[in-house]
Amino acid sequence: MELDDLDWKLLDLLQQDGRMTFTELARRVSLSAPATTERVRRLEQAGVITGYTAVVSPQRLGLPIEAIVRVRVRSLDTPRFRERMVTLAQVLDADHVTGDDCWLLRVVCRSMVELEEFVEHAQRYGDTTTSLVFSSAARNGPVTRNVLGGIVSR
Repeated sequence: MELDDLDWKLLDLLQQDGRMTFTELARRVSLSAPATTERVRRLEQAGVITGYTAVVSPQRLGLPIEAIVRVRVRSLDTPRFRERMVTLAQVLDADHVTGDDCWLLRVVCRSMVELEEFVEHAQRYGDTTTSLVFSSAARNGPVTRNVLGGIVSR
């Protein structure tokens, strides 16, 4: 889908605040509310906008331990791993990737004991490497037109 300047402006605004009203969006892009609504609906129908979500703080919910668990899953175990590990409540993100470690899991836990139990469960499917997350400098960053131009700063 070819996006024009107005589409990109709408995407920028919605990625900053997905709860922004169509009236406010329209005001910010100097377009009528019905025309803005139609553009956003078109972006949704084309699959460019795939949803709206609330960003929640796991730490504020009593989940202070965050880790990246890399798992080298044996190929025959991949379907069971997807079914039994990726669906666990502790898993925030699960990426099937190339390289030695076939899965990267971002997990949150209430305690180190819970993380240890999670890792032991993951080890049923292959070797693991676990890294604790100290902080995240960038997460859920916006997709901007700049991404299409290669490596540039935001």
